[in-house]
Amino acid sequence: MGYSPRLKEEYKSRVIKALTEEFGYKNVMQVPRLQKIVISRGVGAAVADKKLIDYSVDEISRIAGQKALATISKKDVASFKLRKGMPIGVKVTLRGERMYEFLDRLVTSSLPRVRDFNGIKASGFDGRGNYNLGVTEQIIFPEIDIDKVNKIQGMDITFVTTAETDKEAKSLLTELGLPFKKN
Repeated sequence: MGYSPRLKEEYKSRVIKALTEEFGYKNVMQVPRLQKIVISRGVGAAVADKKLIDYSVDEISRIAGQKALATISKKDVASFKLRKGMPIGVKVTLRGERMYEFLDRLVTSSLPRVRDFNGIKASGFDGRGNYNLGVTEQIIFPEIDIDKVNKIQGMDITFVTTAETDKEAKSLLTELGLPFKKN
């Protein structure tokens, strides 16, 4: 048998049982699971300097462990000096083993490096069982060398789950190790 991430094994062995007890699922397939994690960053200053997109693609690729893609604008916006087809952001979608590896690194090594960290806000749920988390500095990730950073930027991390409600999604993410703030 090949390699399997630690959080994936923990999900199969412990999390499924815990969520079944909490919500009373009749079938294992009803238990919510993590589908994908999307890491994205808008680079508005890239209108003036095209190299910023290359830096962002490199940083996000290093953080995710998978090649990031530049996102392009869909329409012209004159007030932002933006033309259709110009690169304005970066994103990467993680699924499967890379998703669990990233989540493990986020929970165990990156979030504890945030200054004055008390947990993440529970207000980032969208009503359909997905969670959005904003990170203000990319230097919390150990993959980023602080000496090579030209500008400190944030990013958005979206956790897409199969949960029907926000309560189920929060329970799933809490069981997987995301440290939510206590009310």
